[in-house]
Amino acid sequence: MTNICLIDDDQNILASLSLTLKSEGYNIKTFSDGLSGLTSLQEDNYDIAILDIKMPRLDGLEVLQELRQTSNLPVIFLTSKDEEIDQLLGLKMGADDYITKPFSQKLLLERVKTILRRSTGSKTNESNNKEVIKRGKLSLNMDRYECFWGETAIRLTVTEFLLLECLASRPGHVKSRDQLMSSAYDDNIYVDDRTIDSHIKRLRKKFKDIDKDFKSIETLYGVGYRYIE
Repeated sequence: MTNICLIDDDQNILASLSLTLKSEGYNIKTFSDGLSGLTSLQEDNYDIAILDIKMPRLDGLEVLQELRQTSNLPVIFLTSKDEEIDQLLGLKMGADDYITKPFSQKLLLERVKTILRRSTGSKTNESNNKEVIKRGKLSLNMDRYECFWGETAIRLTVTEFLLLECLASRPGHVKSRDQLMSSAYDDNIYVDDRTIDSHIKRLRKKFKDIDKDFKSIETLYGVGYRYIE
């Protein structure tokens, strides 16, 4: 059974979302503050986390920052319309998606299903026996969603991995933001250009943290991105 961690200080949201997610067969644990939610995320096994940004004790950004030190667990943020800066910061820190309040529970459910399909793709598609993509120092294991730069493993979120796969699958070919969106999101999920840009910036930072000379993801302003060996 899929385990979901839901963290929000709004009891109405906790109650209504729990009912919706449980009706889909998910196992849900709820927490009303960031600290207790983070403790459970670090101690228990989950498949995805849904958390509010503005919360007592620890806010959602602080929870994500702590979580990303040890885990690539998919994370969806719940945000208010006036929290655009927090949304972008959350994506830069490694969130997979965000939903703006007030939101459609049907839309949230679709995004949960989309991210879970991506994050469990290596388990459900093992029969495809995809080969490892190798581009210079870069190695991408498509079955295990593993990324290496030389001998060093790089911890990527599912979204980051799929974006990198899209770029590295055809080195030198320019990928528009729309093409990158299609590679990482289902057709019924819309994200804007800034979301893609934030993911790319975080990808670059992860590689530069281990190789300060990393320049393999190139920006073509007004066009898109490409991977160069």
